[in-house]
Amino acid sequence: MTKSIFRLSLVLPFLLLLGMACSKKSTSSGKKPIKVLMVGGGSSHDFNRWYKQEDSQTLERDGLATVEYTDDPTTILSKLPGIDVLYLANNQPIQDEATRKAIFGLVDAGKGLVLAHPALWYNWKDWPEYNQKLVGGGSRGHNKYGPFDVTVTAKNSPIMKGVPATFHLDDELYYYKIDPAGTPIEVLATSKASTGPEVFPSIFTVKYPKGRVVGIALGHDAASHTLDAYQTILRNSVKWAAKKRIR
Repeated sequence: MTKSIFRLSLVLPFLLLLGMACSKKSTSSGKKPIKVLMVGGGSSHDFNRWYKQEDSQTLERDGLATVEYTDDPTTILSKLPGIDVLYLANNQPIQDEATRKAIFGLVDAGKGLVLAHPALWYNWKDWPEYNQKLVGGGSRGHNKYGPFDVTVTAKNSPIMKGVPATFHLDDELYYYKIDPAGTPIEVLATSKASTGPEVFPSIFTVKYPKGRVVGIALGHDAASHTLDAYQTILRNSVKWAAKKRIR
C-alpha cells in the first residue's frame, strides 16, 4: 500500500504538468471567439427568450462567439468599439444620431452586420437610409403565422453550407421587397406561401461596398430559433460577416 502511494506521488505531478501543457496547447491553437453585440427590444416578439437566450446560446456553442446583449439603444454607441459583428434584432427605435452614424461607420470600417427578422421591417420613417443602404429594401407586411417551405437558391454560398436544400417551418413569411434605389442584394434562399404565386427572399446578403451584411427574414419564435437549419444559417452568417471584406 505504501509503495503504491509512493509511486503515485511520483507520477501525479508529471500527469498534472502534461495535462496543463495539453490544455495550453489546445487553447492557444484555437481561434478567437467572434465578438458579437446583439441588440433586441421592441414589440411583437419575445426578444429575451429567442434572441438573448436562444440565439446567444446558438452562437456561443463550441466557442464560436461571445455575445453581449442589450435592449437599451442608448448603450449601443459605447459597446461598438472592439466588436466583430453587430447583430440587430430590434424593432424599437434607435433615435440617437451619433449611434446611427456609428452603425454605418462600423460597416464602413469593414465589420459585419447581421440583420434579424424584426430588423428587416420598415421600422423607422425618420431613418430611410437604414433600409435603403443597409437592408437593400425591407418588409411592410407578412403572411399570417403558419407553415411554409424555404428553398436554398445559392447552395455554394458559405452561409448556406450544411443547410438542407429545402426545409419546412412555421413562421411569419415576411414580404421582403428589394428597393430598386437601394443597395443590391444576393438572394441565398426564398420562401413561398401556400397561397399566391409570389416568392420572397428569406436569406440574403446585401452588397454593401465595404462591410459584410446578411439578412435573415426568419425568426418569429421557437419554431425557427430551435430549428437546426436556422441555427446553422445564423452561425454561418456570423462567421461570414466577421471576415473583413478585401477592398
